[in-house]
Amino acid sequence: MSELAPEAPAISPANPVKKRTVFAWSLWDWGSAAFQAVVTTFVFSVYITQEAFGPEEVVSAKLGTALLIAGLAVALLAPVTGQLSDAAGKRKLWMGINTAVVVACTALLVLVAPEQQFLMLGLVLLAIGNVAFEFAGVSYNAMLSQISTNKNVGRVSGFGWGMGYLGGIVLLAILLVGFIFPDPGWFGVTHENGWNVRVAMIISALWFAVCAIPVFFAVPEVAADPHRKMGMRGVLSSYGTLFKLIADLWRDTRQTLVFLVASAVFRDGLAGVFTFGGVIAALSFGFSPTTVIIFAIAANVIAGVATIAAGYAEDRIGAKPIMMWSIMCMVIAAMLVFLLAPLGTWVFWVFGLLLCIFVGPVQSASRSYLSRLIPAGREGEIFGLYATTGRAVSFLAPGAFTIAVSLGGAAIYGILGIALVLLVGLLLLLMVRVPKP
Repeated sequence: MSELAPEAPAISPANPVKKRTVFAWSLWDWGSAAFQAVVTTFVFSVYITQEAFGPEEVVSAKLGTALLIAGLAVALLAPVTGQLSDAAGKRKLWMGINTAVVVACTALLVLVAPEQQFLMLGLVLLAIGNVAFEFAGVSYNAMLSQISTNKNVGRVSGFGWGMGYLGGIVLLAILLVGFIFPDPGWFGVTHENGWNVRVAMIISALWFAVCAIPVFFAVPEVAADPHRKMGMRGVLSSYGTLFKLIADLWRDTRQTLVFLVASAVFRDGLAGVFTFGGVIAALSFGFSPTTVIIFAIAANVIAGVATIAAGYAEDRIGAKPIMMWSIMCMVIAAMLVFLLAPLGTWVFWVFGLLLCIFVGPVQSASRSYLSRLIPAGREGEIFGLYATTGRAVSFLAPGAFTIAVSLGGAAIYGILGIALVLLVGLLLLLMVRVPKP
């Protein structure tokens, strides 16, 4: 029998789970949203594409290039770093190092003044922060099996993911009310020379740093595997081990490999919902920038609450039904947004928010489903591969959106492209057979 066979579950039902340990683990997700929501989505990424940094098309292209390079680095290195941390028993150590790098990069963004000579500094810090964030996320996801059992992994995963949504929105709301919108804002911070955004970066870094601390005390380090460690002689040999892992998955637990492919596709569709949702709201429904932010806050709050609630349902009915029904509901909601768009802005408010209800449950269930399949001691390795497959198909949603808009001649057609990616992911998911407990 292969060492990857599902008969060696990573999650033992006999292990007691302390609520305070789960809460400490989830606080990392709560704090990490400072980087996701504030830095990469709503605040800094918008700030650095302003005219002060150069022509819009030039800056946008450089931003895209920086994030592309970061994505390639994650795709190439995530499985290997996860594999090495598992074997050496250094999962928590490397999670701490990568978290510290993200915090440092976020704090250093205070140096990025709105002038062209600071553009490269901002892009480099953003790219490094993205890579470190993904690597830290691999270790964080791998910890799921340490703080849950087969009976409650769904609600534990859902609680953590929901905390991420809610934490990001709480911080975003504080920054918008205190610094981004008013001039002057709290403590006399003004918009002059971009100080409102730059101070927000310092606060975001502190927010993440403080919230990340509890997990390192509450969750124990994994034990080293001396047999695997002896067989690893540097990074190059680790790639050989990675290819052997993929071959073993194909031969012995093919359903795990099929799920990795299916989840990569539908997760890219989920990313497209938030990436292009604001574009559709603004161009097709006439939302102002302020209204887009208000909608985004509402969408994330709804997604967070729904994710926590869906975690409890998942432990009763299973992760696959949650993923399948959620994706189907998202496709239906997307089609209703498209078909009813001529009726006015209420369509996007109603059916756009309905669509957002199901984003978090799919993401959380995908993580917990994979966690159930991974043998003990291989969590970082498999979750690294999970990150790699996601990056490998990250062109799908942007490509489908762009093609749909080009063929339809209007931004509203882009939602059909996103729905198509979700539908393909659903069809691939149907091919995955749930392993017997």
